[in-house]
Amino acid sequence: MSRYSYWGYFKPQPTVWERKEKAAETIARLTKKGASLSPVKIEGRTIARTFWGKAWCDNIESYRDYAYRLERGRSYVRSGAVIDLQISEGLVKALVIGSGRKPYEIEIRIDKMKKDAWDALVKRSSGKISSLMSLAQGKLPKEMLEDFCNPETGLFPKPREIHFDCSCPDGASCCKHVAAVLYGIGARLDETPELFFTLRGIDPNSIVAAEVVDAITDGAESELADADLGDVFGISIDAEPGDAEVASAKKRGLKRAASKKSMVAAKTQKKAPAKKTSAKKTAIKKTATTKTSAKKQSQKKVPRKAK
Repeated sequence: MSRYSYWGYFKPQPTVWERKEKAAETIARLTKKGASLSPVKIEGRTIARTFWGKAWCDNIESYRDYAYRLERGRSYVRSGAVIDLQISEGLVKALVIGSGRKPYEIEIRIDKMKKDAWDALVKRSSGKISSLMSLAQGKLPKEMLEDFCNPETGLFPKPREIHFDCSCPDGASCCKHVAAVLYGIGARLDETPELFFTLRGIDPNSIVAAEVVDAITDGAESELADADLGDVFGISIDAEPGDAEVASAKKRGLKRAASKKSMVAAKTQKKAPAKKTSAKKTAIKKTATTKTSAKKQSQKKVPRKAK
């Protein structure tokens, strides 16, 4: 009889509820120690719902070599196993809970998009994107979306451009923890689509028609509806004011000063009659008092006639 039991070879996998409980405990413990975590939270079974999130997940699912690992990764990310995910230019760092007490550290490096490939895509998209908001929401012509998602000439990284590293003992290049982080990226792009451009090291502003950006910054109506363009993609499109702008600002300043002066004058004119009336009433009151006093004095001094 073997010294190993059936469960020694095939350890049962924790349930979704057990993973969520462990994730919550680990987050609380690390936060107490001062860690600043950004966990991936999935509501329901759908990992990504927006264009960029779904396109990212569809792209990684096209990597045939990772099919089995990706299935495990979906299960992990849905159960809240990705307790921290940070995206920067060309780099993703994450923490994923596993069988041990200490979470596994994952690092995914993604090659920056080649300049000639980006320039070619910008050229093909010239004049077709109305605003940064439409780009963020994926509200673009169908042929352009297909161009973005093209496995050879599009925006998404190819398998050879993605490099994995996980602290777990699994020797596979793409373990289930890495797969969970790959799906976590798709979920994070639902919340902040601009991180896709940060990750790929490209500037989204350069793909939007320059005349459209100028119109938006001049105060024209746009799809942003009073939102700040900088808040949408984390970029600044402000320019130094020219002579015309300075003159315009001075003119507006003079108008405001004149308006303020006229308001003060109008206020003063309104208050003046009130002061005059008040002074007149006071004078009349004083005169009446003086007369009454004089009359009383006069009556007091005149002697009565003898009867």
